[in-house]
Amino acid sequence: MRILIIASGNSSQLSPFVKEQAESLMEQGLSVDFFLIRGKGLFGYLSNYFLLINKIKHEEYDLIHAHYGLSGLLATMQLYVPVIITFHGSDVNMGKNYIFSRIASRLSTNNIFVHQSLQEKLKIYRNPINIIPCGFNNNRFFPIPKDKARKALKWEKNKHYIAFSSSFNNKIKNVQLAKSAISKINNCELIELKGYEKEKINLILNASDLLLVTSLSETGPIIVKEALACNCPIISTNVGDVQKLTRNVNNCYISSYNPENIKKKINQVFRNNERTNGQKIIKNFNLENIAYKIIDVYKKTLNETL
Repeated sequence: MRILIIASGNSSQLSPFVKEQAESLMEQGLSVDFFLIRGKGLFGYLSNYFLLINKIKHEEYDLIHAHYGLSGLLATMQLYVPVIITFHGSDVNMGKNYIFSRIASRLSTNNIFVHQSLQEKLKIYRNPINIIPCGFNNNRFFPIPKDKARKALKWEKNKHYIAFSSSFNNKIKNVQLAKSAISKINNCELIELKGYEKEKINLILNASDLLLVTSLSETGPIIVKEALACNCPIISTNVGDVQKLTRNVNNCYISSYNPENIKKKINQVFRNNERTNGQKIIKNFNLENIAYKIIDVYKKTLNETL
């Protein structure tokens, strides 16, 4: 199969999870090419239409796989190649994007949702419903002894370190709640996971006492899967699929949005002072297994269009 992946190209680089997923598909023998969209908003995206048509006419693709609703809407404006859209969350949950995603989901040949709630919000009932979360790279995320990871990072041996799930300035991640929860915990530092390479994040998750997720909204945060792969304890608000992923994992807790409730759970993790069995639980969500599921959707979609 020859696949054209369509995604935003407004950042300096392709979104890491889109890039990793594409690489995992290539490792399974698929030919993958990219069309990166330059421009913001509806009209910025649609201004790429003739560039897309030109690319399709000069290349031969079996399928187009678009990531996010606006990319999918652009992809469905051409009628030459079947289109599959993956909906990731912000394209459905944010009001300004919802209507475009809903239109695109009706015009596409098939859809993939990283969480069931997205399918339900878009009111898509065509069978089969493809719920496929983003995977994690098990070659980059794996357990390392905490003391060894701390030594590599030059962290203090007896200090408490809590990894925060994302950038402090991302409002949806709700960092103020996290800071409030740890404000009265002695000798404790909140680590902002921003701007690090995956190898460094692996070290941080292994060196940290726990990962803290205080988000207001999520679908399937990859950082949670990565933390599980490192056997790092997790405390998280009840967002996305976190509760489902951590249900059978020891030393992981779902919290309310009350800082005192979070503080109590943090102190419980400190008292337990043990890593989790997360790597064993999360193994089926590695990139290779996710690639198999996506390829299966590709095959079924092509069969339906013949």
